[in-house]
Amino acid sequence: MKNQSVVSDLRKQVFTELSRVAYEADQDSIASGIEAIPYIITPDEVPQYRESIYRERQIASERVRLAMGLSLRPANKPVHLTEGLMDSAIADRYYEPPLMQVIPSACDKCPENKYKVTNMCRNCVGHFCIKACPKGAISVVEGKSHIDQEKCIQCGRCKAVCPYDAISHRVRPCASACGIDAIDTDEYGRARIDSDKCVACGQCMAACPFGAIADKSQIFQLITAMRGGDKVIAEVAPAISGQFGPKATLGKIKTALMKLGFADMYEVADGADMGCMAEAHHYAEQVATGKSPFLFTSCCPAWAVLVRKQYPDLKSQISNELTPMAATAREIKEQVPDARIVFIGPCAAKKLEASRRSIRSYVDFVITFEELSGMFASRDINVEQCAESPLNEPASSAGRGYAVAGGVAEAVEKCLKEYYPEVDEAVIHHAEGLADCKRILNAAQSGKISNCMIEGMGCPGGCVAGVGTIIPPDKARILVGLDQKKSKKQIPSEEILEKAQRLTSKK
Repeated sequence: MKNQSVVSDLRKQVFTELSRVAYEADQDSIASGIEAIPYIITPDEVPQYRESIYRERQIASERVRLAMGLSLRPANKPVHLTEGLMDSAIADRYYEPPLMQVIPSACDKCPENKYKVTNMCRNCVGHFCIKACPKGAISVVEGKSHIDQEKCIQCGRCKAVCPYDAISHRVRPCASACGIDAIDTDEYGRARIDSDKCVACGQCMAACPFGAIADKSQIFQLITAMRGGDKVIAEVAPAISGQFGPKATLGKIKTALMKLGFADMYEVADGADMGCMAEAHHYAEQVATGKSPFLFTSCCPAWAVLVRKQYPDLKSQISNELTPMAATAREIKEQVPDARIVFIGPCAAKKLEASRRSIRSYVDFVITFEELSGMFASRDINVEQCAESPLNEPASSAGRGYAVAGGVAEAVEKCLKEYYPEVDEAVIHHAEGLADCKRILNAAQSGKISNCMIEGMGCPGGCVAGVGTIIPPDKARILVGLDQKKSKKQIPSEEILEKAQRLTSKK
């Protein structure tokens, strides 16, 4: 779960300075403006966070490259900071994989999994730790308990019984946050992401206290497109509620976006309305009648990729509906064929989803709330002080509730009760966090559960806890609820089903 920290501040500074260059620099000064960013972020000769100012600037430089959608520079070859810049500046350019990367110079080589006795040990008479160890790995050395790492099997029994909490369990924060064991170690002891397992949820990035893991961004290409005269329309995820301040209403956010150069703004909750109607129909026609054992939601890309990668025999159970992001973009492009669409949301995995060929025709760019905050800062825009703008087809409470774990299930259930009264009590489960998602998928695979709908969310708490968010999830959940209460309709109208079947179908 993401917490605001100095790492968050440094990331925002990179996004702000890169946005400023993208907005203000001409063709001749873009390269020099970008090269200056690491020096703006680390202006003094005395390092603030590392042992050397040169290492700090090296890390800042790599963050700038990732923010431009470029890959990290190799350690054994001379590659300039701005190499590849002109290719990156093209609006149609999408960043090359992998999306999530470990910055080698930033990684502190945290221990993977180790129990160690701290100075809190009092060499008590009880010696509970020694008695509890099944491998005889603990002895008393110089008046304190000592763990032989060669014998230790990391069972944790010693830590559990110590009356002074004197035994520390040291793990990599990134590996601990990853619910699918996609973090291992390279030959130098640094964290490494296994791209075959990774689903781009970004929880490792949020957990790393050194800011050593980062994803790639498209803010540079996005601003380039707007400066070039492209008509760029924003679609904002339901989790945007409160991200830019408790007084930052959707109408004010729309005004702020137009000040940045966007042509218009739509709610992705409109696509969520279509999605919950389409999935309620699917449940009634397929699951409730016994024709299909499951309906897995498709709106969370990390969940969907997890199913496809690790549970291929279950992938046919994923809803065949387009995600709210894609369905909303599809609707906008029907209305404005020459528009470019940018999805603005809380999620790193949406960047991975948008890179799929089937989605690229609808969604041109994906940025997070965190990246957008840098764009606002570069233009000195305070969202809460902006005037209100009218919204395009305000969404229902059900659609806006997609931002919170359990919200999709609740929306579908409400639609079933309203429009499919012949369906008996719907059986709907929801899982949040990848470890929980794996648990429920194991249950589905083993036959312990069936004839039900499963809502999967890659982030604990749902989209409001995504790695691209700005405010604490608990606070965000409350503010999403307030926006739901402002909705003029509780669930989408029955007339939306025809549009939903047309716009959400992948066929």
